[in-house]
Amino acid sequence: MPKTSTQRLGIFVVLAVVMAATRMHHSILHHFDALPDASWGIFFLAGFWLRGAGRWAFPLLMAEAVLIDYLVISGQGLDFWGHYCVSAAYWFLLPAYFSLWMGGSLLARHQVGLRLQTLGMAAVAFLASWAVCYALSNGSYYWLSDTVPLPRSMGAWSANMVDWYLPFLQTTALYVGIGAVLHVLATQVSRALNSAGHSQPPR
Repeated sequence: MPKTSTQRLGIFVVLAVVMAATRMHHSILHHFDALPDASWGIFFLAGFWLRGAGRWAFPLLMAEAVLIDYLVISGQGLDFWGHYCVSAAYWFLLPAYFSLWMGGSLLARHQVGLRLQTLGMAAVAFLASWAVCYALSNGSYYWLSDTVPLPRSMGAWSANMVDWYLPFLQTTALYVGIGAVLHVLATQVSRALNSAGHSQPPR
């Protein structure tokens, strides 16, 4: 469904707020600490809802993610650039998050409305882009971070990936699922309003 610039901006603001509220653990938004980080789900949903606005939306969301990390780390009195999370692997979040964006964007491009076929396409797009994101983020941290003890091996990396696989998948799927439900509801309401408007007799 085509979106106006105002609608795109509104969607972007909501997604940015959700990411801030769930990513800023141990910060001024401490009362949201119980919520899992929605960042991965946000980038997939943003790619779907904001397809065509990637030139400004993706860089802004990426900048927000880095800014939040900076605020959280420095807010604890720690050096951002010296923090164990900000190794060479940290910059692999850029292609990792972009893979999620592309997954959502490709789904938006090829989806055929509220049909079973779209559900299947959504599952494939989500799982494929999530797998790329997970491999990039987990793999880069394992192989490039100084905090991972030596010697490193493919076997140890595989074990590490298995340990975190389900928690990351479940969290991302939760937020994408919520987004999917909201999308279906919004689409149905829009159709109902359009139908009601067309059924009214001319005055």
